[in-house]
Amino acid sequence: MIISLVVQVVAVTVQLPGVSISPETAGLAYLFAVLGPCALIAARRFPGPAVVAVAVVSVADVLLDPSIYAAYASVLFAVCLAVVRGAGVWAVASVVAGWIVAFVASGLAGVGWEPVPAVLLTTGIIVALGFGSSIRTRRERFAQLRSLQSRRRIDAAQQERVRIARELHDVLAHSLSSINVQAGVGLHLLESQPEKAGEALASIKATSKQALDEVRDVLGILRGDSVDSAEAPLVPEADLESLPRLVENIRAGGVDVELDSQIGPAPSAAAQLALYRIAQESLTNIVRHSAATKAHVELRESDGAIVLRVTDNGRGVTDDVDSVAGKGLLGMRERAELLGGHLEAVNLSPQGFAITATIPRSARPSMNGTS
Repeated sequence: MIISLVVQVVAVTVQLPGVSISPETAGLAYLFAVLGPCALIAARRFPGPAVVAVAVVSVADVLLDPSIYAAYASVLFAVCLAVVRGAGVWAVASVVAGWIVAFVASGLAGVGWEPVPAVLLTTGIIVALGFGSSIRTRRERFAQLRSLQSRRRIDAAQQERVRIARELHDVLAHSLSSINVQAGVGLHLLESQPEKAGEALASIKATSKQALDEVRDVLGILRGDSVDSAEAPLVPEADLESLPRLVENIRAGGVDVELDSQIGPAPSAAAQLALYRIAQESLTNIVRHSAATKAHVELRESDGAIVLRVTDNGRGVTDDVDSVAGKGLLGMRERAELLGGHLEAVNLSPQGFAITATIPRSARPSMNGTS
């Protein structure tokens, strides 16, 4: 506003000594030179009406006396601000309508125009429209980039929450189920076979300690502070070598589990962790839901992948597997798919249930998450 006010008032002042006009006309010239910039005050909140007001004042100034060229800097600022603030239609309509009214009214009044000022003003308006459009386009691009970055941060945070929830579910579901079963066995044998009850309590102690250690590892990932990061591993230290201990814990719960491993060199750490967690969740579900007495865990190799198959002789799933799939089955599928593998869950005939997970031997976590 201040720049356009100074430019227009100075332009009128410089030109007045060279023209013969009445004091009233000179006063109106100064008034119009001030009114245009003053209308820019409303351009921030009302860019459309502001550019219309500036155009009306400019046309009135032109019709007052074309010999006085007020520079019309306010028109250029108003047009540029209107385009930047999304009122480009107002700006174009005001400029076009203003030119039409000025030409028609000047022609009817027999007033001639100075060609140089007219060309300069037209060129300035075109430049102002282009400059305003460029600024608006740049702002929109920056806004899109900020929105994209914000969505990426939200997606990354959500993926991390899902990963941590999956880890905690797998650790706690198995351990608490095992503790619950062993506690029931201990209570049942407390009077008749106290030594067996003592073994159950010892197993509860070992299982709870392992669960606490694994939960601590997961929480260490969440904290990520320098104190704990030196002690807590970046991922829970579960691998295929831990499967025998897992099987023994399930056996202590009353399910006869057989482990059959037919793989050579150990696969990648990510593949081992995923396979262990899938076996852990499968066996936990057998203890909690299947009423099975026997289970079989098989590991074998097939075309550069490790195949894990967990079966039981329980009651299976009465409805469609996908329709009753809870967070445990969903988490197992996510683990397999994040490593480029897949997982199948089916009922067996005449009874039983089977989980089959296939994971590439050299699998690494994908960019969308980790296992």
